[in-house]
Amino acid sequence: MLYIVGTPIGNPGDLSPRAKEVLESVEFIACEDTRKTGLLLKAFGIRTKLFSYHEHNRVSREAMIMENLKDGKNIALVSDAGMPCISDPGEQLVRRCASENIPVTTVPGPTALASALALSGMDTRRFIFEGFIPSEGKERKERLSAVNASKLTTVMYEAPHRLIKTLDEMKMLGMGTRMIVFCRELTKKYEQVVRFSVDEALEYYVRQAPKGEFVLVVEGATEVSEAFTDSDLDEKILALAKDGYTTKEIAALLSAETGKAKNIIYSKALMVLKYRKEQPE
Repeated sequence: MLYIVGTPIGNPGDLSPRAKEVLESVEFIACEDTRKTGLLLKAFGIRTKLFSYHEHNRVSREAMIMENLKDGKNIALVSDAGMPCISDPGEQLVRRCASENIPVTTVPGPTALASALALSGMDTRRFIFEGFIPSEGKERKERLSAVNASKLTTVMYEAPHRLIKTLDEMKMLGMGTRMIVFCRELTKKYEQVVRFSVDEALEYYVRQAPKGEFVLVVEGATEVSEAFTDSDLDEKILALAKDGYTTKEIAALLSAETGKAKNIIYSKALMVLKYRKEQPE
């Protein structure tokens, strides 16, 4: 049996009695970092053997895990914090177990996703979980554009060294007034939950360097504003083009934001960009 075991996201006291029981009873525990999980086990007097299972050794480790499972051994899978398989390693292993008829069960535990949603005060009847968005490239632009267009609450994870970049790109997409709840150090002594608009957050974190990983709970898009002048539109087109968006992407983004037809914005973008290109430096 493979056990997917949730572990504390900050406060060790959140380890459930059932999780402790399972971690004590299995033959092996697969974890991202043997040092971090070793500290957790030590705190509870658990002496089960650990081995590493992470993105860089996943393929070789899965063969060993599957061999032991087929031999009738019980193995627990944990991540550094929270639930495995949720923006953490494990989903490929679960798929492989399912395809080879190896039983899998879960021992639920804390997750930063659910904790941040509960603390946010935003609409949680329906939401989107983006996890960590790519740091560069076309997929990053697509994912941020989807967040901009969505009317649903969105949850994202973000590293401190990319937070300002992400906020800046959100601002460039026209999300300056959109509210975000910033959660960090959840369940720990210095837990922090703050609420800013994108504009306010950008100003704050430029002054106060971000520390620690963040969970961002982003307000869904509201009805489009009618107070959007031609001059505003020109500035948005130029800013998005400078940020690497294609004319087609600009038309789609600004259509969602302004309510204007894509073909109208597309034609305007062609003219604005052509005019700018023809101007002397």
